[in-house]
Order: sequence, then structure tokens, then C-alpha cells
Amino acid sequence: MERTLLNAKEREVLGKKVKKLRMMGLIPAHVFGKNEETEHVSVFLKDFLPVLHQAGETGLIDLKIGAKKIRPVLIRDVQVHPLTGNLLHIDFYQVNLSEKVKVPVPIIITGEEIEAVKMGEAVILQTLSEVEVEALPTDLVENIEVDITPLKNIDDAITVGELNYDKSKLTIHLEPEEVVVKLAPAITEEMKKLLEEQAAEAAAVAAEQAAEEGAEAPVEGEEVAEGEKAAGEEAVEEDGEAKEETPAESADEEKK
Repeated sequence: MERTLLNAKEREVLGKKVKKLRMMGLIPAHVFGKNEETEHVSVFLKDFLPVLHQAGETGLIDLKIGAKKIRPVLIRDVQVHPLTGNLLHIDFYQVNLSEKVKVPVPIIITGEEIEAVKMGEAVILQTLSEVEVEALPTDLVENIEVDITPLKNIDDAITVGELNYDKSKLTIHLEPEEVVVKLAPAITEEMKKLLEEQAAEAAAVAAEQAAEEGAEAPVEGEEVAEGEKAAGEEAVEEDGEAKEETPAESADEEKK
């Protein structure tokens, strides 16, 4: 990878006082490394952001501290405020150019998807988004590309051993058989079984509700019978009231 130059200045402001640096557009940082004394520095935010975008975690940076001192470093960590998203602190790791380092390298998918993927009948599953690579700092790569064009049929896969990279310079500490990407059905057998179970449960609930509603609702014939019964009872009551004799009528009847 191409090495990037980043200017920094020595820093004496420490602790909570670094807030003043951030107000001036400077980000506090420190540089550390194997058998190296930690050094406190600061960099301008406007200078650091393009370097971060270009180098990421694998790009080698020439950190120029002051007028003469240049230290080869990697960006090891960037602390960000959880609410504002503002950069708070940077960790630079000084490397020995003659010693190998281990860094995570992202895997980038390239190539043309088959028609089944475009139609939604299949999906590309990326089981590894990055791999840890061991290499000399000058041999590190920005990413490793994986071409998905060969994936034609369901369950076709590309493994770590099939990745295209310079194996004489880079070492990936994973089993060669480990899957990186594979072609899978849009709906797996597990998902299909789950959907079928959910549909069966929904049907059972609907049937139970329908049965309960049917038991509560009276049958049409029963409604008629109940209506006739009520009408008959009313008629009987009316007849009974009509036949009821008054006391005077009862006395006249006894005289006769």
C-alpha cells in the first residue's frame, strides 16, 4: 500500500485540559509500540480525516512529529463520542518495518450476481466480513476481494483457501475450508418450516374463534320458535286477564 504522510505536533497538554485542544481543531493522540516509549502528540482533525479514510486500519502512515522525526505507524484505535460522534482520541501503533504484524483486513465482494439473486429467489451470504492477516507492514493490503461470479447453484461457496491474495506475503490464520461467501435460497428450510408452523397456528386460532362464535349464535329455526313461544305466552296472559272476574260479577253469579 502507498504510505501516507500525516503531520503531528508534540503535546504537553494532558488530562481534562485536552478539551481546549479539541476546541482548536486538534485531536489528542499518543504513539506506542513494542519496545518503544509512548509519546503524546496531537493532529489537526482536518488533516486526519482524509488519512483515516485512505489508510483505515491497514494502511501504513508516516507520522511526522515536529520538523524531523518520522515514525511509521498504523491507526490502532479511534475513540468517538457516543452521542455527538465527534473524534476524541487516536491511538497510533509504531511498527518495526522488518517485523510482521497482525491486523484485520476487510473482505470486499465483487463480481456479477446471478439472475436468481436479482429475482429474489436466492441470496449471497457473506459469513466472513474480515480476516486477520499477518504480514510485514509494507506488505499489508487495504482489503481482500472475493469474486462471486462463480456462484451459480444453491450451496455453491468460496472458501478461505480460494481467496485471491499474495500468499507469499500474507498469512491468514483460518482453516482453508472455512466458508467466506455462499449462495443460499432466499427462504431456507428452517425458515420455511417456521412459516408453515406459524400458518398452522394461525389457522387453528381462526378455527377456534369460528367455533366459539358459532356456539354463541342461535340457529335460525330456534329464533323463530323462541319468537312464537313468546307470542303464545303473551296471548295466554291476555286471555287470562280477559277471563278474570270482578267481585261484583262474582256476587251476581251466586244469586242466580
